[in-house]
Amino acid sequence: MTQADRDLIADACKNADENHIIITHGTDTMVETANTVMQANLESKTVILFGAMIPYSFGIKSDAMFNLGSALAFVQTLPPGVYIAMNGRYFKADNVRKDKIAGVFTDL
Repeated sequence: MTQADRDLIADACKNADENHIIITHGTDTMVETANTVMQANLESKTVILFGAMIPYSFGIKSDAMFNLGSALAFVQTLPPGVYIAMNGRYFKADNVRKDKIAGVFTDL
C-alpha cells in the first residue's frame, strides 16, 4: 500500500454518493490510510476501516467477521468522521495505533 493508493481511497470516499462507508484493510497500514481519508475533509460522511488480526483464511479463529459486524454497527451509529473498528471497539483515525506486540489497536 503506497501513499498513492491511500490517496485513491480518500478520493473514492470523497466522491462517493454514500455517506456511510466501510473499508476492508490490512492492519499494518490501516492507521496511515485512515489518516489520509480523514484529511480529505469528508464533512458529512462516516467512514469505518476494519481488518483482522488473524486473517479470515485461517478459519474459525479469525476475528474478521466479528470486526465486520462491529464496523456495520459503528457506521450506522457514530457521527461523521473516520474511524477504525477492531476488537469490538472503535477509534478515531487521529487517536489510534496498532500495538504489534499485544496484537490489538489502542488509543494513543
